[in-house]
Amino acid sequence: MPTSFRKIRNTQTIPAALMIAVFFCANMCSSRQESDESGPIKDGYGKAFAGSAACISCHADLYKSHIQTAHYRDSRPASAATIKGSFDSRRNRYLFSSSTEVVMEQKDTGFFQTALVNGKKFRSERFEIVIGSGRKGQTYLYYGDDGKLYQLPISYSTTTDGWCNSPGYYPDSIRFNRQVTAYCLECHATNAGSGPDAVYDQEIIDKSQILYGIDCERCHGPAAQHVNYQTAHPGDRHARYIINPALLPRQRRLDACALCHSGLGVALKPAFSFRAGDTLRNYYQPGLGKGTAVPEVHGNQYGLLLSSRCFIRSQIDCSSCHHVHAREVNDPKLFSQRCIACHNEAAHNTCTMHPTPGLVLSDNCIDCHMPALASQKIAIQGSGMSKELLSGASKATPALVRTHRIAIYPESTLQYLEKIKAKKS
Repeated sequence: MPTSFRKIRNTQTIPAALMIAVFFCANMCSSRQESDESGPIKDGYGKAFAGSAACISCHADLYKSHIQTAHYRDSRPASAATIKGSFDSRRNRYLFSSSTEVVMEQKDTGFFQTALVNGKKFRSERFEIVIGSGRKGQTYLYYGDDGKLYQLPISYSTTTDGWCNSPGYYPDSIRFNRQVTAYCLECHATNAGSGPDAVYDQEIIDKSQILYGIDCERCHGPAAQHVNYQTAHPGDRHARYIINPALLPRQRRLDACALCHSGLGVALKPAFSFRAGDTLRNYYQPGLGKGTAVPEVHGNQYGLLLSSRCFIRSQIDCSSCHHVHAREVNDPKLFSQRCIACHNEAAHNTCTMHPTPGLVLSDNCIDCHMPALASQKIAIQGSGMSKELLSGASKATPALVRTHRIAIYPESTLQYLEKIKAKKS
């Protein structure tokens, strides 16, 4: 096995996803379908993609729902429509110190992050790719002169609605040298010109082969052959040349999600080699599963779920709670209904919380049993425009990520009950 395959994936890099209008997305999908220079986009196995827009004729409702999800918008070309941070002169600067700053600039030729030292331009690079839907934040990539992808030093935080230091960079100095390989893109794009026959270093990204976002074909496989067959045989109701993850065994369904939601792992094969239905341990080892310690809340939802009694004592998988084709965000009542499907009086395993005025158990199981906890991987450093930052009073704030270890959290429960009481008073 080439040692260059054994690269540790870094889960710090990217916050994650939101939505745009159907018309814009349909046009974006169409533009993804093929490259004028190199023909149809293909995966590393030579299978051609159709583009999500090709799904509309038979799966219009699913398509219209899916393009509203964070997954679908997890990566896109940089533009005024996709970059959430402000370029207004009052909000477009991030200060590292009194003498160093990065200015976000909008020009006729594109969008740029320009580093200034003592008021003089030190370096300027273009926003090329947006990573993250903006639900929690975004980070941005640029192509270097060597043809490789790198992360820009400044990202966007939804929490502060402002610019922040990029994950993986120190917040006290300006850097542009954090490389983004195909392994990084594997969890933020459907294809990136990589695969089993790709170059070992996985560092050169073929622009003509990028399919942005986690779209239909990321989980169902390249669909050109499926679309061509079903179009030619409209009477055949049996789906051909396509993967239906719902029909996979439980562990294979979990593996499809764990590829990007299981934290650090050692790559055994090139990025984008894994396809839904494959056995994940053949592609990444180790770092999967619950391990000896509680996994990090950012990036290892799979490991956290595996350590939950709900998972151990049932046959649930990710799709038991998450409807992947729908945008379901910040809706505790919705998710709580899925908890109550198993935890009810008929099953004799209901919540034992004592009655509290204003508390409706069925409205919110989530904040007590899956609270938002501080990440040890992601921290946000100010907005870059504050006096506190320049004086050193501002400290990096850990990002809050909802844990997927379903358990009893007494402190979180007390905090939730205090909120209930405050609302009643």
